[in-house]
Amino acid sequence: MTSQSDGEQRARQLYDEDVATRALGIELTEVAVGSATVRMTVTPQMLQGHGTCHGGYLFLLADTAFAFACNTRGPAVAAGADMEFLDPVHEGDELVATAVERVVRGRRGVYDVTVRRGQEPVAEFRGRSRTVPGPTP
Repeated sequence: MTSQSDGEQRARQLYDEDVATRALGIELTEVAVGSATVRMTVTPQMLQGHGTCHGGYLFLLADTAFAFACNTRGPAVAAGADMEFLDPVHEGDELVATAVERVVRGRRGVYDVTVRRGQEPVAEFRGRSRTVPGPTP
């Protein structure tokens, strides 16, 4: 069983070593065993040809929350993920992605992530994880 402090330490260490996440201005704001919340503001560099946020950045934000949540139990990687885009996102929008563990069976886990602008969901993500050998704090 993973303690809250061990889970939080794992997620914070992963964040400290995640150059891509920090370079995009994504902040890890909350962590608990099996859950995590991250925040990002959409910049002009994230816009695509229609003037809205490129879906890849929304996926990246949700995947980041998922990664921190599933790694609270120990080293884990994504085994697969799906995403539904619900509403367009614009420059300057502050997005918050919250990942919640749904089930863990052996080495496999299922996590749901909701990406919100304020209280409005703009995307839903489901990630599937697999634990891997690695160091534990």
